[in-house]
Amino acid sequence: MSDIRTQVGIVGAGPAGLLLAHLLHLEGIESVVIENRSQQYVIERVRAGVLEQGTVDLLHEMGLGSRLARQGMRHEGIYLAFNGVRHRIDFAALTGRAIAIYGQNEVVTDLIHARQSTGRPLFFEASGVAIHDFENTAPRITFTDGGEPHTIRCDFIAGCDGFHGICRPSLPAAALSVFECEYPYAWLGILAHAAPSCSELVYSRHERGFALFSMRSAKVTRLYLQCAAGEDIHNWPDDRIWRELHARLSTSDGWRPNEGEIFQKGVTGMRSFVAEPMRHGRLFLAGDAAHIVPPTGAKGLNLAVADVRYLSLALADFYRNRGEQALHEYSAKCLRRVWKAQRFSNWMTSLLHLSPSATPFENRRHLAELDYLTSSRAAMTSLAENYTGLPME
Repeated sequence: MSDIRTQVGIVGAGPAGLLLAHLLHLEGIESVVIENRSQQYVIERVRAGVLEQGTVDLLHEMGLGSRLARQGMRHEGIYLAFNGVRHRIDFAALTGRAIAIYGQNEVVTDLIHARQSTGRPLFFEASGVAIHDFENTAPRITFTDGGEPHTIRCDFIAGCDGFHGICRPSLPAAALSVFECEYPYAWLGILAHAAPSCSELVYSRHERGFALFSMRSAKVTRLYLQCAAGEDIHNWPDDRIWRELHARLSTSDGWRPNEGEIFQKGVTGMRSFVAEPMRHGRLFLAGDAAHIVPPTGAKGLNLAVADVRYLSLALADFYRNRGEQALHEYSAKCLRRVWKAQRFSNWMTSLLHLSPSATPFENRRHLAELDYLTSSRAAMTSLAENYTGLPME
């Protein structure tokens, strides 16, 4: 059995944990990162691909933006389609800001390479991970690596291990307030070997349900369909998927998505979830460990980035000045942003999807709201401000 002494123990090697580790490294703060999955799994799992302007700026500031600059796709707007017509929301003209399409797996790849280049500890495939004594000043993380038990003794623990991780459930039930919403539909998502037929994302509300056109590269298209919650993917052969995508996405100007070989598909449930507060003793929750948003507003990864940015600054202040005020403010500062993102994500989700319980009145009202949104500069500016990312405090 080995004892490891560090300043910050980080549970989870997704984007939140790895980004926090590198931010701390740049501040001269030691950390150890533990992940229960394999490195290959962490890299290959397909997640978000939209980076807010602030996320892009931060990656460049950290010296991690070279591959993003080469391979990421800058988008200065999106399209909203309804009644068979596409309407462009020009982010750059409205706010001077943009987004980048760069898959979460690419972000994680960059972060793993950055972590490995520092020589600081990064454990994959750790088993039996548990956290202890985080309510006092001597927290510990125990785990097994390669059959050998380890104990990490640290000043703080960062729970960056996702919605299904061990950190949040380790808190006393009475210490948390949980707020959640389950949506009555899901997304069927595919990756296809097809060149994108549009240079920007297309969000479509159709009488058959929501659809989204996106991309991962110049040769790979990412597409989504609204389907029933709990839908069996085996009910969706490729030809049915393409028929439905063409029905929901094709517009009166002749645009439609290109077809290609589907090489990945799956169904993702949709939920909103927030756990408050995001700190208990010396345990800090960040990213999906603390909150989940429906993917419509493209906020999940970007919220995780904001969380760990705030946490890294608070920890740097603690080690530099021995002050704890920023640590005390961490949860409230994060949650203020989280709830704004929940508001925006819920609004976009409700506006663009067909609810099985919606009345004809509600469906017509949503179409009227889309008509107003795409004809009002003030309304388009509000969407652009939220979609490209609110400023970090």
